[in-house]
Amino acid sequence: MNQLIVIAFDHFDDARNAMKGLRGLEHARRIRFEDTAIVERDPDGTAHVTNEVSGTTETAAVAGAIIGGLLMFAFPPAGIAIGAALGAAVGASLGTGVSGDFVTDVKTTLRPGRSALFLVVKKSDADSLMAVLRTYQGDVIQTTFDTDGEEALRQALE
Repeated sequence: MNQLIVIAFDHFDDARNAMKGLRGLEHARRIRFEDTAIVERDPDGTAHVTNEVSGTTETAAVAGAIIGGLLMFAFPPAGIAIGAALGAAVGASLGTGVSGDFVTDVKTTLRPGRSALFLVVKKSDADSLMAVLRTYQGDVIQTTFDTDGEEALRQALE
C-alpha cells in the first residue's frame, strides 16, 4: 500500500535538498515513489510548485507507447494519436498521485520562506528514509503512517 508523507520544512531550500537525498535512496533501490511534489514559498510570498514525474505518468506513457505501436501497424496515421489518447486515459484512471487540490491548499497556507515536500511512497526502507529526513527541521502536515511511524517521523524532524 502506498504511503503519503507531507512535510513543511522550516527553510526554503530544505524540501529540494531532502528530495535530492531521497533520490539517492531511490537510485540505491531503497525507496520507490509513486509521485512527488515540492512547494516553495519565497520570502516575498510567491509560491512555486514543482511536480515530478510520477509512477502513474510512467505507466501511462508505457501503455500509450505499446498501444500506439500496435495500432500504428493497423492504422499508420492514427496509431500515434490513438495510443497517446489511450495512454492519457490509463493515467487518468490510475489517479494515484498527489492531489492537485491538496497541493494548492498547502501552497496557500505555507508561510513565506518555508517549503513543503509531498511524497507518495510505494516501497521504502523506513530507517533510510528517516536518516535522510533527520538532517532537517519541519512539521508533519499529513501522513498515512501508523501512530508509531508518524511519531518516529515527527521525532526525526525535531
